[in-house]
Amino acid sequence: MSCQQCCGIAEQFNDKTGRKQLKRFRRRGPDKTTQLLIDELRRAILATGVQDLTLLDIGAGVGAIHHALLNGVVSQATHIDASPGQLAAAREETQRRGHSGAVRFLEGDFTALADQVAAVDIVTLDRVICCFDDMEQLVRLSASKAERFYAAVYPRDVHWMHIGIAVINLVQRVKRSSFRVFLHDPRRIAALLRSEGLEPWSERRTAGWQAVVYRRQTRPSQVSTAVIAT
Repeated sequence: MSCQQCCGIAEQFNDKTGRKQLKRFRRRGPDKTTQLLIDELRRAILATGVQDLTLLDIGAGVGAIHHALLNGVVSQATHIDASPGQLAAAREETQRRGHSGAVRFLEGDFTALADQVAAVDIVTLDRVICCFDDMEQLVRLSASKAERFYAAVYPRDVHWMHIGIAVINLVQRVKRSSFRVFLHDPRRIAALLRSEGLEPWSERRTAGWQAVVYRRQTRPSQVSTAVIAT
């Protein structure tokens, strides 16, 4: 991600936005697409019969995914976000839920921090790919960290999303903000994930978004080997 885009993210998702999103999250829970992703991940994990997993949530916002999965599915999580405001909100909620010892927080661009992050069982990117100008680097690096599952939400390639994103970017230019939104080709994203050894497991769609879960079929080492007792 360019420095300009990274700064734009910090400006767009500032302290005020973080507080607003945290308040909304406490009142209503995860957004619709985030809940789709959580539900599909739970189904995938249940189908494989594993537990005590590790999670890397990139562009994690207020932490909705790890707040949900730390309750019986995930034991440790790494939360990365380029926005100090989002990180502050996520830390507050994590502490409130009693999960402070289970979450590691990192501030910055994941592609610049990737060498500091170990491979994990699950990698998630909820409406994050559309915030990166260099989609290919983000997808390749994040996929390389996923030992078991890779889950993401990104825009569908439909004309109304092209129009909506164009309007958003026009507003950002008028505001003189460097933040931009991108509609990357979903077929290219899928091809990159396959090239990294991941295979599609499920896909759910809304009018403008698609939530996908990919599964790694084989890899010499596995992060977590515990099996749910029957």
